[in-house]
Amino acid sequence: MSNRRNMYFFHPNGHGTNEKLQPLFDLAKQNDFTIIDDPKKANIIVSIGGDGAFLQAVRKTGFRQDCLYTGITRSNEAGLYCDFNLDNFNEVLHSMTHEEMEVRRFPVIEADLNNGETTFNCLNELSVRSTIIKTIVIDVKIDDKPFETFRGDGLIVATPTGSTGYNKSINGAVLDPRIPCYQVSELASLNNNRYRTLGSSFVLDKDRKLTLDIVPDGNSYPIIGMDNEAHPTRQVKTITVTLSDKVIKTVKLKNNSYWDRVKRTFL
Repeated sequence: MSNRRNMYFFHPNGHGTNEKLQPLFDLAKQNDFTIIDDPKKANIIVSIGGDGAFLQAVRKTGFRQDCLYTGITRSNEAGLYCDFNLDNFNEVLHSMTHEEMEVRRFPVIEADLNNGETTFNCLNELSVRSTIIKTIVIDVKIDDKPFETFRGDGLIVATPTGSTGYNKSINGAVLDPRIPCYQVSELASLNNNRYRTLGSSFVLDKDRKLTLDIVPDGNSYPIIGMDNEAHPTRQVKTITVTLSDKVIKTVKLKNNSYWDRVKRTFL
């Protein structure tokens, strides 16, 4: 495991944080791991906090493909991305040291804004919402073919792991992360004699391309949400979404499947 000995901790820089986590750092060093300050040189990136911290860690370190991510929650936090908490961090180190770890791979979506102006990835979801008290109109295309014209508060494009968050709150389906796909869900769509949409979430295969054309109807400056961040942009005309070839690799506890965590969280 010598190629996985450089460990970077992503954690809030609040008062006293380093002191509180010092036992964690000491435990890692005792197991022959090297704590480093540069995430680019890390083989293991550890987030401290819940799912929000994990998403930030992945985003801030550039969706690294050549390292392992793992999330550690505090005692009062829960997380669907995080298998470990501060009380069982030694299990992470033991698994890595004795090569007993299992690796889970989470799919990522890629979004292209305004035909190549900028691109970005999302591990959880991409959301497009109105910034003003007015419905947003979006022409939805699948593989460049017109599918529907949406009018409402916005749309959410969720990965399978992101399906348990914002997507689930608007009655989207919870998807198995082993299925290479992504889901499109509506936010308060208008459905009447004049406007008509599918009215339910729909799931697209990994090889499908989704195109969202913003209709210039006085609402050309929507909020583009990327996981738990807002994307700054002057004007949005077109968003093209595909399932990326990238996957986020995480350390997994044995006998702790994705559906085990879903059950603990929601049932």
